Parts: sequence; structure tokens; C-alpha cells
Amino acid sequence: MGKTSLLLSLLKMLPGRKGGFTTREIREGGERVGFQITDLSGREGVLAHLRRPGPPRVGRYGVDLKTFEAIGVEAVTRALHEADLIVIDEIGKMELCSRAFQAVLFEVLDGPRPLVGTIMAKAHPVADRIKARPEVQVQRLTPTNSKEVVRAVTADLGWWLGSAGISC
Repeated sequence: MGKTSLLLSLLKMLPGRKGGFTTREIREGGERVGFQITDLSGREGVLAHLRRPGPPRVGRYGVDLKTFEAIGVEAVTRALHEADLIVIDEIGKMELCSRAFQAVLFEVLDGPRPLVGTIMAKAHPVADRIKARPEVQVQRLTPTNSKEVVRAVTADLGWWLGSAGISC
């Protein structure tokens, strides 16, 4: 099970109003050609694509910051005021090209609402700052540990689940 699939299955188990976004690969003829962003209300757009010129570019992909900010950053900003749980899939190189995303991300991290998300494993100055925060719990997903990761995340959210009157 991949990061996004695990996150989506976890969200089905968790109570409350959720806000934020997910990303997924765009494939054509079996080849990955880009990435789509979808906010949790269903609004979607192309985050990055081989045929997009950029800038910015991350690897072979041109990143569409305007679309990302209109969908992803807006969804997280809205979630700050309307959601019980904030979802960000993913905190990666493409998303971190946006200064607006970085700002709202740290607003989320400094706020009272829990965040469930995915973050790049490789070194990156902003991602490393996030992973180093004492309140951040990172679970490494492997091909064989998805059940353990789900248990660990729900345990990490125990304080929030308890205040919502839910037990997992």
C-alpha cells in the first residue's frame, strides 16, 4: 500500500471534519507523466506535468504553482478555520516550491488542530525542519508495515480521538 492509499484508508476511520488535499500520479500508457492535486471537497487540477515548462521544475516535471495554490493552499487555509483534522498529502519538493504553502504549513504546525500527512523522506531544508519538531511524529512506510503504521498514527492521535469520544 502506498502513502496516499494508506492515508485515504486512515481518513475513513477517523471522525470529524477533514480538510486539506491529496496528490496522485497521472499516468498515460503506463508511464507517469504528472501529478494531480485534489482537495477533500473534490476540486482538482494538475500540480505538475512533463509537458508543463515551469518554472519551477522538479526533475522532469514543470510545477503549476498557480493551480497548486488555488487548490492545495486554499484547501489548507480553509481547513485551518473549518476542519477538525488537517490533511496534507504531500509535503514534498513540488509543494515546497510554493512560499504560500510553506507559510500556511507552519501556521498549521503552530496551531491547535492535528495534521495527518505525508512528507518526503529525502533531505530538504523545510521538510527537515518539520521532521525535527518535537511534536511531529514520523512513521516510515514500507511495503510490509502498513497495519503497524495505521496503529501508530491512531495511537499518536489518541489525545484527539479521546477528546472526540472515539476509540480505535
